[in-house]
Amino acid sequence: MKEKTMLRVGIAGAGYFGRFHALKAAASKREELIGIYDPIIENAERVGKEAGNVPYMPLDELLDQCDALIIAAPAEEHYRLAVQAIQVGKHVLIEKPIASTLEQADHLIELSKEKNVVLQVGHLLRYSAEQKAITERIKRPLYIETTRIAPFKPRGVDVSVVLDLMIHDLDLVMAIVNSPIDKVDALGAAVTSEFEDIANARVTFVNGCVATIAASRISLKTERKMRIFSEEGYLSADFMEKQLVMIGREKGLPLPGTNGFRREAVKWKDHDNLEQEHAAFAASCLDGAPVIVDAVAGRNALEAALAVINSVKESRERMQASGLLSPKKMSF
Repeated sequence: MKEKTMLRVGIAGAGYFGRFHALKAAASKREELIGIYDPIIENAERVGKEAGNVPYMPLDELLDQCDALIIAAPAEEHYRLAVQAIQVGKHVLIEKPIASTLEQADHLIELSKEKNVVLQVGHLLRYSAEQKAITERIKRPLYIETTRIAPFKPRGVDVSVVLDLMIHDLDLVMAIVNSPIDKVDALGAAVTSEFEDIANARVTFVNGCVATIAASRISLKTERKMRIFSEEGYLSADFMEKQLVMIGREKGLPLPGTNGFRREAVKWKDHDNLEQEHAAFAASCLDGAPVIVDAVAGRNALEAALAVINSVKESRERMQASGLLSPKKMSF
């Protein structure tokens, strides 16, 4: 039997991320974009035209013709669409978060095993040059501090900033630490939307590592930074400037008077993370390559994000009970 060399891909969701997925799939050497589904047909047709006159298809027809479905619909639709695709034996690449609840995530994990299909979750930082630069240098972190802030945009306000932005750094931090979470203490507030627009979480891991993670979608500037203290040394990364500084003993210029420490300055070149994600998905579906961000990783990131959201709720209730926050005050 001749090996399949092209993955016939359909996309569910023709919004902000769906458009990008459509363009990447259309340009891929290993994917053939055959159709786009969206409840608003005009959106699907507009994105399809931009991606090379790819047609709108009703979901049932799309699932009948494709090998794999990319789900870029609103978060509350992720689980329903994934179940429909997996039940008929289709591979799935699903945008984060994997689902709305841990029960849904667990069902998707079991269902994908039962149907023997690939289920990959869209945590883009796992494919980034910055992630590689950090993990090559840090193996045993003791303390991590991350900041991800940006000005307000209407996109993404259907969920908390924790599920919209912070979940990226939660996933990356958990990959670096490689230990279960012990406890979470968090604060947050809704400012311009129904859900939290700004949040700060202190995450303690079972192995003793601590991470402080801040996310905001209502800031006056865009900033993405990470600092790590570890046995290997101190690392400071600026993701906007695409550079990091590592103070350690292995590489770089000697620092006088520091008992053998060296300073390494590194700049990296960005590559197209989404293109890398699509290539990894195609390789897993067509070649059986390991799934870099599998459903278990997606479930773990969701569990951490929900723990942060729950801690934010508990903190607010304590403030209201003490009188620090007005009883019915839910935002600034």
